[in-house]
Amino acid sequence: MRLLAFLGFILLLAGCGSRDNADTMPGSDQIVRLSDSEIKGLDPQKISDLSSLRVASDQFEGLTRLNAAGDAEPGLAESWNVSEDGLQWSFQLRGGLRFSDGTGFNAAIFPRIWDRLQAPETASPTKALFDNITALVADGDSTVIVTLRAPAPSLPVLLAHPAIAALPLHLVEQKGDKWTSERPMVTSGPYQLATWKLNDHARMIRNPEWHDEPAPTANIIWKPMDDSLSAMRLILAGGADIAADYPASRHHWLNENHPGLARSIPYLGSYYFAFNTRKAPFDDSRVRTALSMAVERAWIADKVIGIGNLPAWNLLPADLTGGVSAKPVWADWPRERRLATARTLLEAAGYNSTNPLKFEIRFNSSAEHRRVSVAMAAMWKPLNVQASLFNSEAALHFAALRSHDYTLARSGWIADLPIAENFLTVHQAANGTGNYSGYDNPAYDAIVAQAIRTANPDERNALMRRADEILIGDMPILPLYFYVTRSLVSERIEGWQDNISNVHPSRTLRISKK
Repeated sequence: MRLLAFLGFILLLAGCGSRDNADTMPGSDQIVRLSDSEIKGLDPQKISDLSSLRVASDQFEGLTRLNAAGDAEPGLAESWNVSEDGLQWSFQLRGGLRFSDGTGFNAAIFPRIWDRLQAPETASPTKALFDNITALVADGDSTVIVTLRAPAPSLPVLLAHPAIAALPLHLVEQKGDKWTSERPMVTSGPYQLATWKLNDHARMIRNPEWHDEPAPTANIIWKPMDDSLSAMRLILAGGADIAADYPASRHHWLNENHPGLARSIPYLGSYYFAFNTRKAPFDDSRVRTALSMAVERAWIADKVIGIGNLPAWNLLPADLTGGVSAKPVWADWPRERRLATARTLLEAAGYNSTNPLKFEIRFNSSAEHRRVSVAMAAMWKPLNVQASLFNSEAALHFAALRSHDYTLARSGWIADLPIAENFLTVHQAANGTGNYSGYDNPAYDAIVAQAIRTANPDERNALMRRADEILIGDMPILPLYFYVTRSLVSERIEGWQDNISNVHPSRTLRISKK
């Protein structure tokens, strides 16, 4: 009897587990999305990690929102206009706005949300993103006015960030930090959190009070899965619809065996190595340029990385400056011509076969970074360059960059927003320790500053490209390739649009009826 009772208990547990798993499987009205980490928090003003921001963006809407292409569109504001100098934006709200609990709100809530974002006690990790805003005020019940320090054509994209979205302040004031414990969570966007089982899944359901047409899919399940191989296997087994990553080593296998499943798309990120321009040998631009000329970027992007990355000779992704990239004049020269010119530059700087250039390549622990470092060292051998390798874990690596304790080091930049200045200001002298290379060119700084002050988009883009040209002319960094995002998207999902910002709101996704 005891044995039978025990077996019955085991079967009961197995049955409960099966029902629970079934509740979080793809279904006729349910999309299952895999993120690469667990949600870190639910308060949009107190998070900065990507997994939490994706969930927040599904739940909270601001004056604007991002569409399936990653572009800003009207959100809680139905329209807006901009002053001639580009410094004042007026947003006209939709009528009858309500939170998911039925509580109405109007323009007066946005200055309060702004004040909470700025408050020291909020300690918002994304507060600095909004430094260009000097004031956010309500003009009556239906107009919000945003005043800027400098023109920002990309302001609608910034205002789609969940940190500045409409939050249920009536609950925040009543419950303090515990306001996020409400289930369903009180929200202003298309979805609201119904359940959250830590390290298992988060379930979102439609917000019945949302101003727009109901989102096409009733239920969205977010599951954390930090192992990309496990995520890939779950997708292939039909246990999920979308994965935020997959192993780079499986890229070609996926394309051959499951065409259309893997998405490898250019991203808002540049992969480069930083020269320490503060001391020899890289205080000499001739040395930096010679090494850059000898690097075979296309080979590194295709053979070393091999997941669709585009080779880079400059800092800015082309999509950020009107589709045109800056490029050194030597970029398309044959390799032998580049090597010959590089030898001449190194000899002029005092380096030759009897006095070879010697330095250390520093990189943070990663198979990818090691492969790239080894490849570059090999490419420099025809120049009698002796490059040794040194790797350390990420915290030590970036501490060394901030303290300038390196010669050549792996670096890179992934932008917070799809705007050129987010890349360029990193390399201004005023950026201090964040300017790893120590680059200091007043002409570059002035062009960047002028671009930021320019309201006309075409003129602004031209100035950003000019700054990029100055930067690669001086070569304080060695650009190699632009990042790509890796996603897996089941064939039953419609509405997914590849875009450089890697933005894919759940409200834009639907299940195929085929």
